[in-house]
Amino acid sequence: MNIKKVTPDKHKYLSILDHIPRPPENIFFKGSLPVDRMPTVAIVGTRKPTSYGREVAYTLAHELAQKGIIIVSGLALGIDSIAHRAALEAGGTTLAVLGNSVEQVYPRSHKALAEQIINSGGAILSEYEPPTDPRGYQFLARNRIVSGLSDAIIIVEAAMRSGTLSTATHALEQGREVFVVPGNITSPLSRGCNALLKQGAHPVTCTEDILEVIAPQLLTSQSILPLGNTPLESKIIELLQSGIRDGDQLQQQSEVDIVTFNQALTMMELNGLIRALGGNQWTLL
Repeated sequence: MNIKKVTPDKHKYLSILDHIPRPPENIFFKGSLPVDRMPTVAIVGTRKPTSYGREVAYTLAHELAQKGIIIVSGLALGIDSIAHRAALEAGGTTLAVLGNSVEQVYPRSHKALAEQIINSGGAILSEYEPPTDPRGYQFLARNRIVSGLSDAIIIVEAAMRSGTLSTATHALEQGREVFVVPGNITSPLSRGCNALLKQGAHPVTCTEDILEVIAPQLLTSQSILPLGNTPLESKIIELLQSGIRDGDQLQQQSEVDIVTFNQALTMMELNGLIRALGGNQWTLL
């Protein structure tokens, strides 16, 4: 696929970059960029998330993408890739900003993900002219474009010395809204997030927290909770809504035998009511 080149001031969607400190002169991209400016959220975080971080990143990206929000991230391991995949699985559009030129995908393990992003109507993009190999300082510079493209950023798990925090710094410098997922105070991966909350960042506990600030027109009058097709499915949904994720605990509190419980889980997954997190952990879609 051909690499396209555009100057931000000549493109309606990218023109927001023309007003950030140190704006990129050009953007090189593969795929399709939104034609007009649309609500956009960046989701970033650690490369080694906990199960909590994976679940929250997926849920937020999936629900925002379902609402038509463009999801931006950096194609990195961990939270970035989870956000991209969740947006794709929601049928939404996602953009990946690289720290190298777009003729090569870094990390290489995300080549298939980059192709999915392009084939689903999104794009991979960079300020670096081909050929430019990935270098550490370029990823930090890349972060200003991740935040610069966005109306708000969401940080999901970041240690005190995390490179993710540079994205928050850029966002504040650019006047963007910064949302942070509160974390366990004993977790090293939550220390950076909790420090940002102490400094006044918006805490985010659900998609509505973000929509209220950047796109209130997309809010519905009330949320419709999923209902099961049988009393057992409804019971499992109720337990999941209460915060229980472990399959063994769900089965015990459902008060049914393991065969009946597993059959119910299978049907609920097929019907798009729940999703496996791995390790016998489950969550609502």
